[in-house]
Amino acid sequence: MGYYLYDAIGYVGDLASISGLGQLHKYVAEASDAAAVRDFLDEGYSPITDELIDGFRILRPEDPEIATTIDNLVQMLARCDTIAIISDGTDVECPELTIHRGTREIGGSCIELCSNSGTTRVIFDIGLPLVNRDMSPFDWRSHRKLTLSQLLEKGILPSIDGLYDNDEPTVSAVVLSHAHLDHYGLLQFVHPDIPIHMSVGTRALVEVSNVFLDARARLDRAKTFHMGKMLSIGEFAITPYLMDHSAPDAAAFLIEADGQRIFYTGDFRGHGRKGVLLDRLVRNPPKHISYLIIEGSMLGRGEGRFPDESSVERELHDTVLSHSGLCYVFASSQNLDRIVSVHRAVRRGGKTLVVDLYTALVLDRLSAVSKRIPQFNWGGIRVLYSYYHAQKLAGLDRSLLFKYRKAKIEFDEISANPDDKVLLAKDSRYFRNLIKKLRGSESARAVFSLWHGYLERSDLRQFLESNGVPMVEVHTSGHAYVGQLKALVDAMKPRWIVPVHTFHPEEFGDVFPNVIQVEDGEQVSLC
Repeated sequence: MGYYLYDAIGYVGDLASISGLGQLHKYVAEASDAAAVRDFLDEGYSPITDELIDGFRILRPEDPEIATTIDNLVQMLARCDTIAIISDGTDVECPELTIHRGTREIGGSCIELCSNSGTTRVIFDIGLPLVNRDMSPFDWRSHRKLTLSQLLEKGILPSIDGLYDNDEPTVSAVVLSHAHLDHYGLLQFVHPDIPIHMSVGTRALVEVSNVFLDARARLDRAKTFHMGKMLSIGEFAITPYLMDHSAPDAAAFLIEADGQRIFYTGDFRGHGRKGVLLDRLVRNPPKHISYLIIEGSMLGRGEGRFPDESSVERELHDTVLSHSGLCYVFASSQNLDRIVSVHRAVRRGGKTLVVDLYTALVLDRLSAVSKRIPQFNWGGIRVLYSYYHAQKLAGLDRSLLFKYRKAKIEFDEISANPDDKVLLAKDSRYFRNLIKKLRGSESARAVFSLWHGYLERSDLRQFLESNGVPMVEVHTSGHAYVGQLKALVDAMKPRWIVPVHTFHPEEFGDVFPNVIQVEDGEQVSLC
């Protein structure tokens, strides 16, 4: 049986083997005049004082095992809060962490925290994978007709008791960090009696994705939270923090349970339009964080040509302004920062931004988050109707078709005067047909403003070039650079760091000294 060191905050680390600690206790009792050290070992606890630390440092045992135990103990005492407690772990209450997916993978995020009593279980994110086990791209379309049992058997659904339709619900709640499918794409399989918690912006995007992307997320028991306002879920107190990310209204969470303070970052960055949020968190971080569960998407990857969203906007502006012909910008309608960058660049260039019905609905719904988000009825924005999108929108609310009609633009208007048009495009059959029809437009150009990996998975570049449309890439990451990870860790000073959402967890150990590497499905007591 091992012994462990705790303090007022919680677990500090493994202290020593029982034999090593016993030998140290015997050595101190026989050979030392350091009263503080002797009292600490006798009583099992002590305030952290210079007398205690100096008492250990002056010990010079010949036995190498005792010397190693002392060195180990002194290093950990330096990390204690105000007191040190020796314990064998008996009767220590602590929550349990299980990362069901994400310890060695970007995508498919799913994290469970369970209270010491076992009565409160909360799932943070329940996402679609981005890659298969052989690291090839994951294609949900080839799996979506599988039964729940088949999805579990193939490991597409993580095996979690009491979460899905085929089981008695024992999970207390699911909490979503943001509206990217690799964080919520499996929500459709969650038992309908289990409450779902998400931000206002996340709910808006999930609702739109249900209409246009067939996400099928169940929202019957969905509840919206507000940043900075604590949620009480069973034995857990959960406080969401607004974070800068490529998904709007993304949240991190301070989780307080069984005397531990755990911080889960979700996906975040510090170089978007809301980069000030990371600056504020670094200046005023939550205190006494025992465990920081932190994403590491950018480990093993370069920062790229465009370091922040401002540089993206400048490049987009230069591209639009210097170009006299039709311009296509391939970007996610749900990347609000990018839509704002495109809109600002287009307006500065004196041109017209053309969006589809899907984008119009996204912006409309996100107006609940901010009134400064571009809208379909702003000057210089027009809405392009496609039959497919019109049918989808009519199924949701036919009145929206008439609402957006005020800004409707017809194909003939674009074709007759393409030079002042910038089309927000998607790599879809509709837009490919549109590009073919507009092939006669002189000097057409395309900007790819998405993660480069998506481009590698398609023949979009070849398609565009075959239609006389050269393409450039202008993009910045939605995830934190290594320097931003360091800034957050330095500010929070967590007792332990748990990597997640990364293909390179081993690189955390090269950056931080206090890393706990866990594996998918492994249960870890956060003592």
